[in-house]
Amino acid sequence: MTGSDAAPQIDTSRPHPARVYDWWLGGKDNYPVDEELARRILALDNTAVRGARANRRFMHRAVRAVAEAGSRQFLDIGTGIPTEPNLHQVAQAVAPECRVVYADNDPIVLRHAQALLRGSEEGRTDYVHADVRDVDTLLRQAAESLDFSRPVALSLVALTHYLGDQADGDDVHGLLQKYVAALAPGSYLILSQVTADLNPEAIAKAAGAFRASGTPFHPRPITEFQRFFEGLELLGPGVIPVTGWRPEAEDVAVQAEGVVPVYAGVAVKR
Repeated sequence: MTGSDAAPQIDTSRPHPARVYDWWLGGKDNYPVDEELARRILALDNTAVRGARANRRFMHRAVRAVAEAGSRQFLDIGTGIPTEPNLHQVAQAVAPECRVVYADNDPIVLRHAQALLRGSEEGRTDYVHADVRDVDTLLRQAAESLDFSRPVALSLVALTHYLGDQADGDDVHGLLQKYVAALAPGSYLILSQVTADLNPEAIAKAAGAFRASGTPFHPRPITEFQRFFEGLELLGPGVIPVTGWRPEAEDVAVQAEGVVPVYAGVAVKR
């Protein structure tokens, strides 16, 4: 495990996105403050649980697709609390020699790092305790396990809506460009992002609840989401609502339940 071995203390007085997400996924690694916000948002936006679970299934399908296409290295930023099957389990089921690095800055994820590190004997699984905004540090630590002169699949699933734009003191598009610039040709970018395009009123209310709790939240329209893939070649079916990206039977069933206001896409760097 790379990064700081001394994790900061877990703040249970404020909700954390990873723990709210864990509650929506049916996990147990959350606190009353996280459950309270998760339930409040679900009351405002009844797609929250459906969206969290659809995001998870999209990660499985996307990782499997790029592993089957030849990817053997993965960098997953904004890992969140482990929920099986994890990314390394999906990738190493296709090719046991896959190398996977998880990165997150939530101390509760650090506590679960041992579970994350149980990969295949042929491959390697590691964990970096770092913030997505600290590109140089994160990539330097990831390079202890990954060879960035060779293709790497970069995954940021359900993360970019917690990052702002220049007007907010962030520059999420510039940030993504730095990561993509560090990738070798043949690398992949796997993304999903909440949008207000498909359910404007509910998402506006949910975003307000997140912000009131101290968590930045930035739904983006399709034009802003597509910008993340500039200079890359999108895989079919392109940018699409998350349940429509190469759907399997469960995703088709979820589509019949109603909208999931999340965009998804996978692209390759040529």
